[in-house]
Amino acid sequence: MDLIREFFDAIGDFTWGWSLIPFLVVLGVFFTLASQFVQLRFFGRMFGVLTKSAPGGGEHISSREALLVSVGGRVGGGNIAGVAVAITLGGPGAVFWMWAIALVGMATSLFECSLAQLFKRTEPDGSYRGGPAQYIIHGLGKNFTWLAIVYAVCLIAAFAFGFNAFQGNTVAGAMEESFGISRLYSGLAFAVLTALVVFGGIKRIAKVADVVVPVMAFGYIGLALVVIILNIGSLPGVLIDIFANAFGFREAVAGGIGAAISQGLRRGLFSNEAGLGSAPNVAAIAYVKHPVSQGVVQSLSVFIDTMVICSCTAFMILLSDVYQPGADIDGVVLTQQALVSHVGGWADKFLALAVLLFAFSSIIYNYYLGETALSVFTEGKIGQTILRILVILLVFAGASAPGATAVFFFSDPMMGILALVNLMAMLMLFPIGLRMLRDFTTQLKAGVEDPVLDPANYADLDLDAAAWPATAATPTPPPSGAMAAAPAE
Repeated sequence: MDLIREFFDAIGDFTWGWSLIPFLVVLGVFFTLASQFVQLRFFGRMFGVLTKSAPGGGEHISSREALLVSVGGRVGGGNIAGVAVAITLGGPGAVFWMWAIALVGMATSLFECSLAQLFKRTEPDGSYRGGPAQYIIHGLGKNFTWLAIVYAVCLIAAFAFGFNAFQGNTVAGAMEESFGISRLYSGLAFAVLTALVVFGGIKRIAKVADVVVPVMAFGYIGLALVVIILNIGSLPGVLIDIFANAFGFREAVAGGIGAAISQGLRRGLFSNEAGLGSAPNVAAIAYVKHPVSQGVVQSLSVFIDTMVICSCTAFMILLSDVYQPGADIDGVVLTQQALVSHVGGWADKFLALAVLLFAFSSIIYNYYLGETALSVFTEGKIGQTILRILVILLVFAGASAPGATAVFFFSDPMMGILALVNLMAMLMLFPIGLRMLRDFTTQLKAGVEDPVLDPANYADLDLDAAAWPATAATPTPPPSGAMAAAPAE
């Protein structure tokens, strides 16, 4: 076992240590510059989806529902505990670098989610399925199926199994600490709740997320606004500390600017998942007229996760008297203590309920990622049922037996591998992504309010015609200056 752990530790050091974070940052900057800051140009369009309902009388999953499933998955315990750890180890400056990588990551997310939409496939029940595995197979060609299999195995191992066990453990711990509820009972209740949702399929997952995520997000944001208002006089000083520490003018922890950059980038990337290859699986389920439409929407989920939710945690901590740079304290405990210092003891129980909602939304998201990855190997219902049962059992085991999560030490390294696979695929498919973006932009400039994909303009690609039935009959002019793409094999 020690030898296996050392092997996965070496993979983790290679991916998350010196290769993955620079790769994510460099590619994010490249995507931003090559697209002429697409995340800023289309920032206003991102919010339009929040008022749109599902097309076809609710037959399909709407763009907003897909967005909320994605937000629910990205927003988790890391937004409460992880931000606290980043600030403790990197100082207030870590918050600035967390913001910076989120703005860059919005462009990365736009391209990966647009590619997932373009190469999505139609399911027998009329829903859609797609993601990095699908755009590797249908975008790069059948010769790269092995790469899609590597990606799928890592996705199932890391998200469906490992991270779901950790989420169950987080919830049970919070319930035991705040309400005195036994881990066994909270684990059983959480497993049953998970079963009711995942056995309903993606449509039920989307409907649940459409209710849970807004309640979760607005409740947490509302509390943060109360804290900021109560401490409005101290806010300018906190902002000055964030920027001064970010550029080394005022050291808060050992390591100074280096620690701030390292912790900020790591927390931002780990939290918003831009480029990691997870969110595209959810982006593909939405019914939209043009792939870039959903790519623009998914950029908003990165903004919500990091610029809004993570910032809420950061301000609640930095505005409190309990924050001590470099202190050895658990992330959740620091956030709890900061909230209690602001609004009183009831905040401890509020945070426990927030953790419950955050973890629940993450679990159903993680399960769906595993289900999509499983489709690379089998389309049968038996495999899907086995996966659902395993996920439910792991949620229960992680909650009721905290030591059980120790066997999932491979989760982070496996996520590192799937992120590298996704980034390589994105780099090879970037000309197609840029081609879609030019198509989308050209139509907007021509006065088309809601751009439409004409499959005839992408006849050289291996697209699923059934996934674009409403758009095939609406021809649009080919994008001027579009890059040609080699046909998939």
